Amino acid sequence: MVNRWLEKFREAVKWLYPGLGVKRWLLLTMAGLLILLCGLFLLWTHGFINKEGTRAFLELLEGFSFHPLILVAIVFLGLFFMFLGFQQTGNAIAGNLLPHHGRRLIEKLYSKRYLEKGPKILAIGGGTGLSVLLRGLKEYTSNITAVVTVTDDGGSSGRLRGEMGILPPGDLRNCVLALADTEPLLEELFQHRFQKGSDLEGHSFGNLFIAAMTEMMGFKRAILEFSKVLAIRGTVLPVTLEHVFLKARFTDGTEAEGETSIVKEGKTIKRLSLFPSSCKPLPEVISAIKEADAIILGPGSLYTSVLPNLLVPGVKEAIKESSALCIYVCNIMTQAGETQGFSVSRHLEVFREHGCEEIIDAVIVNNDTDILPEVAEKYLLEGAELVEFDLGALSKWGINIIQAPLLEKGGLAHHDSRKLATLIIDKLIERETGLEGLWAYTFLSLNGNYRRIKKEMNNSFTNPFNGRQIKLQRYFNSFFRSR
Repeated sequence: MVNRWLEKFREAVKWLYPGLGVKRWLLLTMAGLLILLCGLFLLWTHGFINKEGTRAFLELLEGFSFHPLILVAIVFLGLFFMFLGFQQTGNAIAGNLLPHHGRRLIEKLYSKRYLEKGPKILAIGGGTGLSVLLRGLKEYTSNITAVVTVTDDGGSSGRLRGEMGILPPGDLRNCVLALADTEPLLEELFQHRFQKGSDLEGHSFGNLFIAAMTEMMGFKRAILEFSKVLAIRGTVLPVTLEHVFLKARFTDGTEAEGETSIVKEGKTIKRLSLFPSSCKPLPEVISAIKEADAIILGPGSLYTSVLPNLLVPGVKEAIKESSALCIYVCNIMTQAGETQGFSVSRHLEVFREHGCEEIIDAVIVNNDTDILPEVAEKYLLEGAELVEFDLGALSKWGINIIQAPLLEKGGLAHHDSRKLATLIIDKLIERETGLEGLWAYTFLSLNGNYRRIKKEMNNSFTNPFNGRQIKLQRYFNSFFRSR
């Protein structure tokens, strides 16, 4: 018992070690508190506060005479020193813990505490599209689970898969980095591709890092530890830990196996399947589906990023049973070798052909077609064009059609991650998917980023307290039950 208290005392004394930059601000906080107390005591002794119970220390101060404004000024001076001391103490601690003073302590506390109260969102896909979505969502919630396909057999991932027998790490790496709360230089390091060396050329450092960790501790734990290294906001999971390959049957009756081969064929796909078809999903994936407030499919390659996840036995069945809002984010551009000439409704038709039509509640469509001519020409040379927004055909599907200007202005026709995430959060609040009413209200009132992006999109603000008594009662009931 005595040793334990001695150990606690030694730990407390360490705050007094020289060079920490903390003691001065702690002393300022204590001085501010002392000044505040003196100000209140003086107000008390001069009749501005009830004197009942005044003790010897207060009687000692009765001999002094001060103007009321001076006493009030002393109180505010004490408060000022206290808050300044608290702030600078936090900054001093943050300066030691956060590299290069990149973020202040209050921002760290915000991301750790406030974002933990956000909605539980499950994002399914792969490739660049999923990472774009995740970059936007992590600014609103840390309850994100990214489920990533493992059918890639090209590039660095394909080489590692063939040479080392590991699952392709590329898409998982991109998603981890998209959710990372780290320095830009560290992200650039893990995305860096070697330009020289017969064995290293074309490999990304992040893929090699994951491959090394996989040899040490297995693939599943390697992704988990990689996520911890980068302090990500959320969880990244492979949809399965089994080695699976894509098989495609084309409309002309021919077949191809492997993601790269399927895309190279450039033919219209009639049916997509997995081999082996008996693969099992990761148990954590099924649990995340059951707990989700929203399930987002895409954006990303329809046949090689989104659909392969749903073909894993048990995944689409779990989504069907879930009460979560399921949204499909349709691509802005068609993709050569996969979706040439596809409209939005044709994308949905592919889901129906593969038994997934009942899982989608809404589709998000970009209605901003203002692409720079040079960008459009570049895509046209690659065999890609804007996905046709066929509203008439879509209306027959009986699902919610959400259209908004989501195009990112730049050299690529990608979704703007900020706008896409804001739109999804807004629809979640509208639908009341179990979100705490108090969280939703404070979020809409205080999140300036949300309001600014909504204004950019020319959308009105959602109000979770819209005046309907039954809705208001439901919010408060949900809030108090959670307590």
